Amino acid sequence: MTPTLVLAVIVVAVGALLVYRAVRIVPQATADIIERFGRYHRTLHAGLSVVIPFADRARARIDLREQVVPFVPQPVITSENLVVSIDTVIYYQVTDAKAATYEVADFLTAIEQLTVTTLRNIIGGMDLERTLTSREEINTELRGVLDEATGKWGIRVNRVELKAVDPPDSIKDAMEKQTRADRDKRASILTAEGQKQSAILTAEGERTSSVLRARGEAEAAVLSAEADAKAQAARARGQAQAIATVFKAIHEGKPDQRLLAYQYLQTLPKIAEGGANTVWVVPSEMGKVLEGLGGFFGAAGAAGAAGAAGAAGAAGAAGAASAAAAQAERDAVPSPRPEPVPESDDTGVLRDDLDANGRPRDDEDYRPFAR
Repeated sequence: MTPTLVLAVIVVAVGALLVYRAVRIVPQATADIIERFGRYHRTLHAGLSVVIPFADRARARIDLREQVVPFVPQPVITSENLVVSIDTVIYYQVTDAKAATYEVADFLTAIEQLTVTTLRNIIGGMDLERTLTSREEINTELRGVLDEATGKWGIRVNRVELKAVDPPDSIKDAMEKQTRADRDKRASILTAEGQKQSAILTAEGERTSSVLRARGEAEAAVLSAEADAKAQAARARGQAQAIATVFKAIHEGKPDQRLLAYQYLQTLPKIAEGGANTVWVVPSEMGKVLEGLGGFFGAAGAAGAAGAAGAAGAAGAAGAASAAAAQAERDAVPSPRPEPVPESDDTGVLRDDLDANGRPRDDEDYRPFAR
């Protein structure tokens, strides 16, 4: 190999090395910090850039995307001197690569320590209950403090989130018991209110039912009374019409005294029907009735005999009628006792016919007779 060829190869190799060192390709969403002879020169953004070989060098490559950094749980003391463990998450983004490189040695460690100190300062002024229920307030205050402190570092804190706030186990047990008691209390209150509403609705339903039942019974009673009144009126009108018809028929028939006497005798056997009838009260006018009836039968027999055989037949018929009437009278009225008739009271029953208690006698061999 000739010296010329060797020199040419060396020149090509050096040129290739210079080109490789002079050309830099920066990925998207990143930035390169270029220093020239140890001093900051410029910031290379995404794309193809050319630098001076051996004079310019890249100090660091900064990621410009938003970063999520979880921090380990930190013990924090509340205003009640209770130690709680708080786990936080930081969302930040580098906005100035030069400041993030030269203003702070390790911006991630700086953000973590600043977050812990700020969080302890904020939680120290709160009690446990407020700490557990005011996460949004804590996040807002923490973000404000961090954004103000990290602004000069070329870093913007977008969000600060509390992943977990863990009180001690004893506090957890007490909180669980309190929560359980509150829930039992609310359940008892709701149950009592439900029973109260149920009782009220039941009472209202029973009252409405009673009112409706009473109204129905009242209306039914009114309708029943009206129906009874109409029925009684109809029966009264029927009875009045029947009486009027009978009265009219009697007056149109023009009955005489003898016919009435005959009907009276036909009614007497019906009075004696029944085993409870032990005392008969016969009016004193019975003799006149029988006499009129005998005269009636005598007149009827006389008229019949005159038409058939004459006066003898009439006398025989009259005697037969008289005998029949006498026999009917004997059958209807028992023979009186020979004792003198004592004084009677207004009821028509002889005083001798009464026992010691003033009630009618009921002996087998004793039968009272009429006056």
